[in-house]
Amino acid sequence: MRIILILITVLFFNTNVFSQTEEGLVKWLSIKEAQELNKKQPKPFLIDVYTDWCGWCKHMMKTTYSNPNIAGYINQYFYPVKFNAETKDTIEYNGKIYKPTSPNPKTPHELAIKFLGTSLSYPSTIFVTNNFEFNLLSQGYLEDKKIEPLLIYTVENVYKSSNYEDFAAQFNHTFYDTTFVKGVIKIHSLKEIEILQKKKPKKILVNIYASFCNSCKVQTATTFKDTSIVNYINKHYYLMNFDAESNDTIIFRGEKCFKTPLNGYPLHTFALRATNNRLQFPSIALLDDKQNTLDALNSFLTPKTLLPILKYYAEDKYKTISWADYIKNYTEQKK
Repeated sequence: MRIILILITVLFFNTNVFSQTEEGLVKWLSIKEAQELNKKQPKPFLIDVYTDWCGWCKHMMKTTYSNPNIAGYINQYFYPVKFNAETKDTIEYNGKIYKPTSPNPKTPHELAIKFLGTSLSYPSTIFVTNNFEFNLLSQGYLEDKKIEPLLIYTVENVYKSSNYEDFAAQFNHTFYDTTFVKGVIKIHSLKEIEILQKKKPKKILVNIYASFCNSCKVQTATTFKDTSIVNYINKHYYLMNFDAESNDTIIFRGEKCFKTPLNGYPLHTFALRATNNRLQFPSIALLDDKQNTLDALNSFLTPKTLLPILKYYAEDKYKTISWADYIKNYTEQKK
């Protein structure tokens, strides 16, 4: 299944036309330009490290970076930088000065060595968060399928809660791997849950997603359907999938919740109330059987990271032990 990256405003590319120019369709910047723009409006950097003699670098410009969907996403959510690894310019990057290592041709720049270490391979692509706290290096030619999860991983801050290999595997299961075995998860509406609670009280999981959130799609399609976790959820929780862009009116805790502009974008107030105003994407609101919010999980979670959290609340451990102590004991027992 071919993923189409969700763009909020970039809808103006002809998806049947691929540029064959040297630059592709990406609006490349210098390192200096990207840093100046980042001071006004923070965004992650995508740094394409290339050389003039690198054939695969040129091929990536004519293919991956000429794909209008890929280029449109990069232009919208990144400051894309082309960096010649053998430039003779002096460059300031993140407050430090980097210079050429030699006046001779085909010698690496100090900044290239900082980025790539001893593995001076081209093309190399570096994904840098807007506060420079995280860098992800990918070396070699990146086709569409390979660059897509890297883009989402950086833009949607998945790096804060999951390593890249785990996310990439789940991304592939979601959009490309049709052989992925999924468990059967029981999903309910809020009204159905309220009826079921009268017969058998359980805690509630609200999986909150939105159309523009690709990591939400991955979490919904894989984490909640992984065979290692499905049975536990079905036994101990009522699961509700909730679209934060829904037009439905919902009665929650005796109050009407509905879609309304929030920070300039229309979102449903139920998503806010369920998370105690801690809504980010993806989000999981964890409620008790009386619909009181116990926790709001505001990051992408793999089955491995979600399961101990579910156990912590389902088994009422949160009433007697801190999460730090619980997860420490849980981890030690798994060794």
